[in-house]
Amino acid sequence: MLQALSDKSQERVEGRVRLKLYKGSVTVVGRQSPNSLYSQAHVTFEEDAVYDQRDAEGFIKLNALRLRLRARQGR
Repeated sequence: MLQALSDKSQERVEGRVRLKLYKGSVTVVGRQSPNSLYSQAHVTFEEDAVYDQRDAEGFIKLNALRLRLRARQGR
């Protein structure tokens, strides 16, 4: 069942990855795929029909919740 899950999740994975190898470490320096959802037109978070900056407010509050709870514990 795990193999079937892995196979299904990788069906649309294709493309190229450029790596930099240096002294036992690996760094991804580039990636390219015909199935990529990345769009140069939407990465600025400026005026467009895809991203509304007000959408981030809830995420920021939710993500900061753990930090506020930790602060209350005095850690």
